[in-house]
Amino acid sequence: MPADLAGALALDPATAELWRGLTPLGRNEFVCWVEDAKKPETRQRRIRRTEEEMHEGKRRPCCWPGCKHRERTGR
Repeated sequence: MPADLAGALALDPATAELWRGLTPLGRNEFVCWVEDAKKPETRQRRIRRTEEEMHEGKRRPCCWPGCKHRERTGR
């Protein structure tokens, strides 16, 4: 996990608990979404959105096609 994302999650026990409740695939999607950012400000915004979306009950990043490294199978 990226250090900046881990640091943000560690600041709030409730957010850390939500993170632990995600499936490995869900956690990976959020990590990939953060890592995919090209600008530092985008990365920070995505970390903030990760926390917000988890508190909204979302299990994966909203409106993102998914990790580039995962092959699309059409299933």
